[in-house]
Amino acid sequence: MSNPTLILGTRKGLIILKHDGHRWQRKVEAFPGVPLSYAVRDQRTDTIWVAADHGHWGQKLYKSLDEGETLTEVPGPTYPEGATKWDVWQDPPAETPAAVTYIWTIVPGADDQPERLYVGTEPGALFQSDDGGESFYLNEAFWNHPSRPQNWFGGGRDQAGSCSIVIDPRDADHLYVGVSVGGVFESTDGGKTWDGRNKGLIAEYLPDPHAEYGHDPHYLTLSPSHPDVLWQQNHCGVFRSTNGGRSWDDISSPEQGIKFGFPIEVHPQNPNTAWVIPAKSDDMRMAIDGALFVARTSDGGETWEELRTGLPQENCYDVVFRHAFHSQGDLLAFGSTTGNLYVSSNGGDHWELISGNLPPIYSVRFA
Repeated sequence: MSNPTLILGTRKGLIILKHDGHRWQRKVEAFPGVPLSYAVRDQRTDTIWVAADHGHWGQKLYKSLDEGETLTEVPGPTYPEGATKWDVWQDPPAETPAAVTYIWTIVPGADDQPERLYVGTEPGALFQSDDGGESFYLNEAFWNHPSRPQNWFGGGRDQAGSCSIVIDPRDADHLYVGVSVGGVFESTDGGKTWDGRNKGLIAEYLPDPHAEYGHDPHYLTLSPSHPDVLWQQNHCGVFRSTNGGRSWDDISSPEQGIKFGFPIEVHPQNPNTAWVIPAKSDDMRMAIDGALFVARTSDGGETWEELRTGLPQENCYDVVFRHAFHSQGDLLAFGSTTGNLYVSSNGGDHWELISGNLPPIYSVRFA
């Protein structure tokens, strides 16, 4: 372990921990009491970006140029005048003015786009900055996708959310966005046009479980070494694609409890190895049978092994949200809704609790 750093977005502020070669030490605590939905470091500039949910005061975006010691507010994404969202839960569904009600994720652009930054929001939208985050504009083509008015809707929240943004490492104009609830969308021209990529997914909550749209990818990612291999932890299972999302295979293992959950991580060199952290059903959202485990596959989802060493196996209620699990090769870290932070340095074979009694953890990212 070569002195890694962890950046946590929590229910009560920003926490940054660094390993000094012997143990993890807390280096930064900022914004105490403020819920932070996401925090990440832009490796290109060493800027730390933070999304804050101020409740009554709305969603705010901050950046830090000094490793989190100070945070400066920057103008966040806003919908243009006249933009509307569909409230499909109303009877009949109605259009109302769109406003950012949550910032789900912040994703730096490719290395050859040093000023590019993406933000995924609720209602489901993709915002883009081409000036290093000084200003953002709405991707109109994505926002105006014909499936949005009637097929995108809120699951655990009132509106659909763009919670995953994935950039093909071979081509910065090749993008995927996962919308919860809406589905997976692909652009091969830098966001000018978008196509749904949901064949093979199952939406058990829809009248037609195999509908083209209305799917719920909780978290979408790709294999860095083989970018045509995509993975997602979905509301209705774990799915894998080997053809760039044109079709998906259900690789769940319900008899082991490996079906519902939020996060998924993929090994950077091995496209057949991935990890998920299962939870007990969409209506309960708690550890299965009071025991926490990480599931790992090394054969593309044909089989799964349950990794439990070092994790609580009784009286446990931990759930891990979609952005609260991250990996650097065989170095893994996740934080739970009950404020526990675990790390494994050997691919999940053994886990260590490095901090407990933290606030509920919304995001975990290696710097």
